[in-house]
Amino acid sequence: MDLQQIKYFLALAHELHFWKTAAKISITQSALSRQIQSLEAELGVQLFERNKRNVKLSPAGQFLREKWEVKLNELEFFHQHARQIQLGESGTIIIAHPDSISASIMPDMLSRISAALPKLKIELVQVKYEDQQEFLRNYKVDLLITRDINTSDDFRSEKIHTDHLAIVVPENHPFRDAKNITSEALNEQKFILPVKDEGSSYSDIIHQFFRSFNVVPDAYLHSEFGSAIIALVRKGLGIAVLPDSYRFHESTGIRFITMPFKTELFLNWRVDDQHPVLANVLKLILP
Repeated sequence: MDLQQIKYFLALAHELHFWKTAAKISITQSALSRQIQSLEAELGVQLFERNKRNVKLSPAGQFLREKWEVKLNELEFFHQHARQIQLGESGTIIIAHPDSISASIMPDMLSRISAALPKLKIELVQVKYEDQQEFLRNYKVDLLITRDINTSDDFRSEKIHTDHLAIVVPENHPFRDAKNITSEALNEQKFILPVKDEGSSYSDIIHQFFRSFNVVPDAYLHSEFGSAIIALVRKGLGIAVLPDSYRFHESTGIRFITMPFKTELFLNWRVDDQHPVLANVLKLILP
């Protein structure tokens, strides 16, 4: 028994006429009859009750028609889905990104992807710096957006965006603009800073900022999450240095003062990954 025999059976079950069915499916009447007889012999059941004038389904044939029609529709759905995966139109892609761009470049990026690939499922995750390469290498994520320059031969990396660092202060803070940012003024502040990650080029940029003012920051609070840092700044627990893309989060009660220090964003993916979904998404994201 094969899928084609089942399709022949369902066609005949619908028409209940050998000649009309044979013409509709473009085979001879005798060939259709042989296929039905072969199917009946293999199953050990009579599918049709027939005489010289009439053809009708047997009770067993009626049962199989109902069951096989459902299964055939399911199979066609599976086959169509497989074709979409092969073409890179369907499936799932997992993207890791920093919290700082959740409200800046991510909405536009995801809008482009979903418009071009509406059947594609997208999962967004955030990964600690020390776990990023392991997650990408071991297929826990498919794309990795970082502020760190890639140094691994396993990955390809392209710059996709540039932000600036910003001093983040409560609304009532005396810092109003970049002219207020001096070595003396910074030395009087308490800071809430990201966790220092050894080997992170982004961490290095933040420390370059302080070195440019010849300041060792009084950092008594550290957090992995910029949104948590912003909440603490709003409470008046200190000031922060963060990418200015956080201003798109529309947080009230704080002020961003953009500084002339750039922090770049890189898109990273596995060199040997040939998945068609990834190839299609890269075409949509890369400049």
